[in-house]
Amino acid sequence: MTARPEDYAPALDHAVAHTLAWLASLPDRPVRPRADADGLAAVFGGPLPDGPTDAAEVVDELARRAEPGLMAMPSGRFFGWVIGGTLPAALAADWLVSAWDQNATLRYATPAVAAIEEAAAAWVLDLLGLPGHADVGFVTGATMANFTGLAAGRQHVLAQFGWDLDTLGLTGAPRIRVLAGAERHATLDQALRYLGLGAPTPVPADDQGRIRLDALAEELARGAGPTILCLQAGNIHSGAYDDIGAACALARQHGAWVHVDGAFGLWAAAAPATRHLLTGHELADSWATDAHKTLNVPYDCGIVVVAHSAALRAAMGTQASYLVRAEAGPADPQDKVPELSRRARSVPVWAALRSLGRSGVADLVERLTRHARALADGIGAIEGATIRNDVVFTQVCATFGDDARTREVTARLLADGTAWMSGSRWQGRDVLRVSVSNWSTDDADVAASVAAVRRAAAG
Repeated sequence: MTARPEDYAPALDHAVAHTLAWLASLPDRPVRPRADADGLAAVFGGPLPDGPTDAAEVVDELARRAEPGLMAMPSGRFFGWVIGGTLPAALAADWLVSAWDQNATLRYATPAVAAIEEAAAAWVLDLLGLPGHADVGFVTGATMANFTGLAAGRQHVLAQFGWDLDTLGLTGAPRIRVLAGAERHATLDQALRYLGLGAPTPVPADDQGRIRLDALAEELARGAGPTILCLQAGNIHSGAYDDIGAACALARQHGAWVHVDGAFGLWAAAAPATRHLLTGHELADSWATDAHKTLNVPYDCGIVVVAHSAALRAAMGTQASYLVRAEAGPADPQDKVPELSRRARSVPVWAALRSLGRSGVADLVERLTRHARALADGIGAIEGATIRNDVVFTQVCATFGDDARTREVTARLLADGTAWMSGSRWQGRDVLRVSVSNWSTDDADVAASVAAVRRAAAG
């Protein structure tokens, strides 16, 4: 028998109440959690009960026990790693995704979510200034977006040299030369490892982490054969952008596939004030981003864009007799991503873009950038503080004298709980790293966070 609405209503009603209470707590609660995972393991663990428990009671128990261990990541004062919040329309749409319970893999089986995905994909291409003919896939995050784009690149460059990867595999294949900036993000190495391509050849970077074009030209000229070049749209520490257009021109001279890791920075293309950071990015072959970061949709939602649809579909597509497919027409969602079974993660993207519109997306990007500059100005004015990067987008790195002093200030800031700014190490120095990624951050959050850093620096 099909489940009845009354089977779900009590648990969902309790979940809504707990959700609203959580959201209501965000403006005032300390950002740091009050409990650690070791302590909570005993709270959630123990023997599995012998019998069933009422669903609403389970929801209450879950929310009550988890609350002390939750970090206020959706807070406007959370600036750790690169983690966005969730726009209201995107959060509500994500609830619908769970309720609809559609396996977003075939156009035939789930026409509504397939149509939504195609619409969202078209909007993404338009906003980011990418080729309208490109394929778009919705994956779990930037790591898998990088993996998917690089998989298409692997397929393409080996085919150029006459190697049938699908039949022969990698054993005995021409070695693929992968070049990447010395300050690339670790997930690129991770994706290359998954793909069996090994570590990339590092190309020297400048003092902001941008790949040096002179060094790139030398490295490209040093070898031959299948080549993939990985570029960066937004350095994790400085926010700096590689000169993508110029790098693509160099790569084209050597027949290289160009992949752009734009986990958070690709969205700069959607705003007039920051679009110049990505000049020439449309000349690349594949691009990766994470919609949970700058666009502020719920986890998990990465986006991969590939200009060469045949390479992507050859690398990712699944063929089986039981998969009901149209003879012609647009590709199925499963042709563009690694997964066959997956949630309809494009739906919150559609909802976020529909709620913001073109001007709203531009305002979001420009507002995040403006708050980053305000945080840099405020922190930089504190005695003993130095801003280590040119603030061009949403990232800020600061030091407070020597490494020991910087670590001390960072520890005091996190213990205070007003704001969360993760520590890191960049160019041989310990730094306090700030990433402005949340749509809800406002001027008051910036002021309160700067004041918290000032208190931490004063000791």
